Amino acid sequence: MIRKAQAAGQFYPASASGLDKQIKQLIEENAEREDALGLLSPHAGYIYSGKVAACCFSRIKLTKTVVILGPNHTSLGAPFSIVSSGRWQTPLGNVEINSSLAKEILKASKYLQEDSQAHTYEHSIEVQLPFLQHFLAEVKIVPIVVSIADFKTFDQIGKAIAEGIKKLGEKILVIASSDMTHYEPQQKAKANDNLAIEAILQLDGRELLERIRRFNITMCGYGPVISMLSAVKALGAKGARLLKYETSGKTSGDYSSVVGYAGIVVQ
Repeated sequence: MIRKAQAAGQFYPASASGLDKQIKQLIEENAEREDALGLLSPHAGYIYSGKVAACCFSRIKLTKTVVILGPNHTSLGAPFSIVSSGRWQTPLGNVEINSSLAKEILKASKYLQEDSQAHTYEHSIEVQLPFLQHFLAEVKIVPIVVSIADFKTFDQIGKAIAEGIKKLGEKILVIASSDMTHYEPQQKAKANDNLAIEAILQLDGRELLERIRRFNITMCGYGPVISMLSAVKALGAKGARLLKYETSGKTSGDYSSVVGYAGIVVQ
Protein backbone atom coordinates (compact mmCIF):
# COMPACT_ATOMS: atom_id res chain seq x y z
CA MET A 1 0.00 0.00 0.00
CA ILE A 2 1.18 3.51 -0.82
CA ARG A 3 -0.11 6.25 1.40
CA LYS A 4 -0.52 9.23 -0.94
CA ALA A 5 0.85 12.64 -0.01
CA GLN A 6 -1.90 14.90 1.35
CA ALA A 7 0.01 17.98 2.52
CA ALA A 8 1.87 18.60 -0.75
CA GLY A 9 0.83 21.92 -2.24
CA GLN A 10 -0.55 23.08 1.11
CA PHE A 11 2.03 22.66 3.87
CA TYR A 12 4.98 22.41 1.50
CA PRO A 13 5.57 22.63 -2.31
CA ALA A 14 3.95 19.98 -4.48
CA SER A 15 6.88 19.59 -6.88
CA ALA A 16 10.12 17.81 -6.06
CA SER A 17 12.19 20.76 -7.31
CA GLY A 18 10.18 23.30 -5.34
CA LEU A 19 10.29 21.22 -2.18
CA ASP A 20 14.02 20.57 -2.49
CA LYS A 21 14.65 24.29 -3.01
CA GLN A 22 12.63 25.27 0.07
CA ILE A 23 14.31 22.68 2.29
CA LYS A 24 17.76 23.85 1.18
CA GLN A 25 16.77 27.40 2.10
CA LEU A 26 15.67 26.30 5.57
CA ILE A 27 18.33 23.84 6.70
CA GLU A 28 21.64 24.62 8.39
CA GLU A 29 24.02 22.83 6.06
CA ASN A 30 27.14 23.19 8.23
CA ALA A 31 25.55 22.65 11.63
CA GLU A 32 27.33 20.30 14.02
CA ARG A 33 25.37 17.06 14.42
CA GLU A 34 24.82 15.16 17.65
CA ASP A 35 23.37 11.84 18.73
CA ALA A 36 19.73 11.86 19.80
CA LEU A 37 17.19 9.41 21.18
CA GLY A 38 14.16 11.66 20.83
CA LEU A 39 13.02 14.80 19.09
CA LEU A 40 10.12 17.25 19.26
CA SER A 41 9.47 18.81 15.84
CA PRO A 42 6.60 21.07 14.70
CA HIS A 43 4.22 20.26 11.83
CA ALA A 44 2.73 23.50 10.47
CA GLY A 45 3.25 24.83 6.96
CA TYR A 46 6.94 25.21 6.21
CA ILE A 47 6.65 29.01 5.86
CA TYR A 48 5.62 29.11 9.52
CA SER A 49 7.38 26.26 11.33
CA GLY A 50 9.91 25.17 8.73
CA LYS A 51 12.86 26.98 10.31
CA VAL A 52 12.29 25.27 13.64
CA ALA A 53 11.87 21.84 12.04
CA ALA A 54 14.91 22.39 9.82
CA CYS A 55 16.99 23.40 12.83
CA CYS A 56 16.08 20.10 14.47
CA PHE A 57 16.93 17.91 11.50
CA SER A 58 20.09 19.87 10.73
CA ARG A 59 21.59 19.30 14.17
CA ILE A 60 20.98 15.63 14.90
CA LYS A 61 22.41 12.40 13.53
CA LEU A 62 19.57 10.54 11.85
CA THR A 63 19.08 6.81 12.27
CA LYS A 64 18.18 4.45 9.43
CA THR A 65 14.71 3.99 10.93
CA VAL A 66 12.66 6.66 12.69
CA VAL A 67 9.49 6.21 14.77
CA ILE A 68 7.18 9.20 14.27
CA LEU A 69 4.25 9.91 16.59
CA GLY A 70 1.62 12.43 15.57
CA PRO A 71 -1.72 13.60 16.99
CA ASN A 72 -5.03 12.74 15.35
CA HIS A 73 -6.34 16.01 13.89
CA THR A 74 -9.04 14.31 11.79
CA SER A 75 -10.71 12.06 14.41
CA LEU A 76 -10.73 9.28 11.82
CA GLY A 77 -9.79 5.67 12.47
CA ALA A 78 -8.62 3.95 15.62
CA PRO A 79 -7.67 6.25 18.53
CA PHE A 80 -4.17 4.73 18.77
CA SER A 81 -3.10 3.52 15.38
CA ILE A 82 0.00 2.11 13.73
CA VAL A 83 0.63 1.05 10.15
CA SER A 84 3.05 -1.87 9.87
CA SER A 85 3.56 -2.20 6.12
CA GLY A 86 3.61 -0.17 2.93
CA ARG A 87 5.17 3.11 1.84
CA TRP A 88 4.46 6.82 2.30
CA GLN A 89 4.66 9.12 -0.70
CA THR A 90 6.11 12.63 -0.86
CA PRO A 91 7.24 14.65 -3.90
CA LEU A 92 10.78 13.44 -3.08
CA GLY A 93 9.82 9.77 -3.44
CA ASN A 94 8.47 6.98 -1.26
CA VAL A 95 9.43 6.18 2.33
CA GLU A 96 9.16 2.56 3.37
CA ILE A 97 7.71 1.41 6.68
CA ASN A 98 10.00 -0.74 8.82
CA SER A 99 7.60 -3.67 9.18
CA SER A 100 9.79 -5.62 11.60
CA LEU A 101 9.90 -2.81 14.13
CA ALA A 102 6.25 -1.82 13.65
CA LYS A 103 5.10 -5.37 14.33
CA GLU A 104 7.24 -5.63 17.47
CA ILE A 105 5.76 -2.38 18.79
CA LEU A 106 2.24 -3.51 17.95
CA LYS A 107 2.83 -6.80 19.75
CA ALA A 108 4.11 -5.01 22.86
CA SER A 109 1.30 -2.44 23.10
CA LYS A 110 -2.03 -2.79 24.91
CA TYR A 111 -3.53 0.12 23.01
CA LEU A 112 -2.15 0.39 19.47
CA GLN A 113 -4.18 -1.07 16.62
CA GLU A 114 -3.28 -1.78 13.02
CA ASP A 115 -5.22 0.96 11.21
CA SER A 116 -4.53 3.08 8.14
CA GLN A 117 -7.63 5.30 8.22
CA ALA A 118 -6.29 7.54 10.98
CA HIS A 119 -3.22 8.21 8.83
CA THR A 120 -4.90 8.85 5.47
CA TYR A 121 -5.41 12.62 5.83
CA GLU A 122 -3.23 13.30 8.89
CA HIS A 123 -0.47 15.80 8.08
CA SER A 124 1.55 15.76 11.30
CA ILE A 125 3.70 12.77 10.33
CA GLU A 126 3.87 13.52 6.63
CA VAL A 127 5.46 16.95 6.99
CA GLN A 128 8.45 15.43 8.80
CA LEU A 129 9.28 13.12 5.90
CA PRO A 130 10.80 15.54 3.35
CA PHE A 131 13.37 16.68 5.93
CA LEU A 132 14.24 13.06 6.67
CA GLN A 133 14.48 12.26 2.96
CA HIS A 134 16.74 15.23 2.32
CA PHE A 135 19.31 14.04 4.82
CA LEU A 136 18.85 10.27 4.48
CA ALA A 137 17.32 9.11 1.20
CA GLU A 138 16.75 5.49 2.31
CA VAL A 139 15.23 6.27 5.70
CA LYS A 140 12.45 4.00 6.98
CA ILE A 141 9.66 4.98 9.35
CA VAL A 142 7.12 3.60 11.80
CA PRO A 143 4.07 5.93 11.78
CA ILE A 144 1.91 6.11 14.91
CA VAL A 145 -1.11 8.37 15.49
CA VAL A 146 -2.46 8.92 19.01
CA SER A 147 -5.63 10.62 20.23
CA ILE A 148 -6.57 12.16 23.58
CA ALA A 149 -6.00 9.83 26.54
CA ASP A 150 -4.64 9.64 30.08
CA PHE A 151 -1.01 9.44 31.13
CA LYS A 152 -1.14 5.66 31.65
CA THR A 153 -2.10 5.10 28.01
CA PHE A 154 0.55 7.42 26.56
CA ASP A 155 3.16 5.96 28.90
CA GLN A 156 2.40 2.38 27.89
CA ILE A 157 2.56 3.24 24.20
CA GLY A 158 5.97 4.79 24.79
CA LYS A 159 7.21 1.77 26.68
CA ALA A 160 5.94 -0.51 23.89
CA ILE A 161 7.96 1.54 21.42
CA ALA A 162 11.05 1.14 23.58
CA GLU A 163 10.45 -2.61 23.89
CA GLY A 164 10.15 -2.95 20.12
CA ILE A 165 13.34 -0.97 19.59
CA LYS A 166 15.24 -3.10 22.10
CA LYS A 167 14.11 -6.28 20.36
CA LEU A 168 15.22 -4.94 17.01
CA GLY A 169 18.62 -4.16 18.50
CA GLU A 170 19.25 -0.98 16.52
CA LYS A 171 19.53 2.66 17.45
CA ILE A 172 16.22 4.31 16.51
CA LEU A 173 15.22 7.96 16.74
CA VAL A 174 11.74 8.65 18.17
CA ILE A 175 10.10 11.84 16.89
CA ALA A 176 7.06 13.51 18.45
CA SER A 177 5.27 15.82 16.01
CA SER A 178 3.55 18.72 17.76
CA ASP A 179 2.88 22.42 17.54
CA MET A 180 2.67 24.37 20.79
CA THR A 181 0.05 26.95 21.87
CA HIS A 182 -2.61 27.74 19.25
CA TYR A 183 -4.16 31.14 18.51
CA GLU A 184 -3.25 33.08 21.63
CA PRO A 185 -1.58 36.50 21.89
CA GLN A 186 2.21 36.29 21.62
CA GLN A 187 2.94 37.02 25.27
CA LYS A 188 0.45 34.46 26.59
CA ALA A 189 1.53 31.86 24.04
CA LYS A 190 5.17 32.18 25.06
CA ALA A 191 4.31 31.99 28.77
CA ASN A 192 2.22 28.83 28.32
CA ASP A 193 4.76 27.28 25.99
CA ASN A 194 7.55 27.94 28.48
CA LEU A 195 5.59 25.96 31.07
CA ALA A 196 5.21 23.02 28.68
CA ILE A 197 8.81 23.21 27.47
CA GLU A 198 10.10 23.23 31.04
CA ALA A 199 8.31 19.94 31.77
CA ILE A 200 9.64 18.39 28.55
CA LEU A 201 13.20 19.45 29.35
CA GLN A 202 12.78 17.68 32.69
CA LEU A 203 11.66 14.55 30.77
CA ASP A 204 8.51 14.62 32.88
CA GLY A 205 5.53 13.52 30.78
CA ARG A 206 3.21 13.32 33.76
CA GLU A 207 3.99 16.92 34.72
CA LEU A 208 3.53 18.01 31.11
CA LEU A 209 0.02 16.54 31.06
CA GLU A 210 -0.76 18.16 34.41
CA ARG A 211 0.34 21.58 33.12
CA ILE A 212 -1.58 21.13 29.86
CA ARG A 213 -4.73 20.63 31.91
CA ARG A 214 -4.05 23.17 34.66
CA PHE A 215 -3.13 26.06 32.39
CA ASN A 216 -5.28 25.06 29.40
CA ILE A 217 -2.24 24.92 27.10
CA THR A 218 -3.46 24.33 23.55
CA MET A 219 -0.58 22.08 22.47
CA CYS A 220 -1.96 19.68 19.87
CA GLY A 221 0.61 16.88 20.17
CA TYR A 222 1.13 16.49 23.88
CA GLY A 223 0.16 12.81 23.64
CA PRO A 224 2.92 12.07 21.11
CA VAL A 225 5.39 14.00 23.25
CA ILE A 226 4.47 12.10 26.42
CA SER A 227 4.81 8.77 24.60
CA MET A 228 8.14 9.85 23.11
CA LEU A 229 9.45 10.82 26.54
CA SER A 230 8.38 7.49 28.02
CA ALA A 231 10.06 5.65 25.15
CA VAL A 232 13.38 7.44 25.31
CA LYS A 233 13.55 7.31 29.10
CA ALA A 234 13.17 3.53 28.85
CA LEU A 235 16.01 3.64 26.32
CA GLY A 236 18.27 5.53 28.71
CA ALA A 237 17.68 9.23 27.98
CA LYS A 238 19.34 11.54 30.49
CA GLY A 239 18.42 15.06 29.40
CA ALA A 240 16.92 17.39 26.82
CA ARG A 241 17.68 20.75 25.27
CA LEU A 242 15.65 23.39 23.48
CA LEU A 243 17.07 23.93 19.99
CA LYS A 244 14.75 26.65 18.73
CA TYR A 245 11.45 28.36 19.54
CA GLU A 246 9.40 30.69 17.34
CA THR A 247 5.80 31.66 16.78
CA SER A 248 3.82 32.21 13.59
CA GLY A 249 3.95 35.93 14.32
CA LYS A 250 7.50 36.07 12.98
CA THR A 251 6.16 35.13 9.52
CA SER A 252 2.71 36.71 9.54
CA GLY A 253 3.55 39.85 11.48
CA ASP A 254 0.35 39.31 13.48
CA TYR A 255 1.19 38.83 17.15
CA SER A 256 -2.39 39.06 18.37
CA SER A 257 -3.06 35.38 17.60
CA VAL A 258 -0.07 33.09 17.13
CA VAL A 259 0.89 29.42 17.07
CA GLY A 260 4.06 28.36 18.87
CA TYR A 261 6.72 26.01 17.49
CA ALA A 262 9.44 24.32 19.53
CA GLY A 263 12.31 22.07 18.56
CA ILE A 264 13.71 19.94 21.38
CA VAL A 265 16.36 17.21 21.29
CA VAL A 266 16.42 14.42 23.90
CA GLN A 267 19.65 12.51 24.53
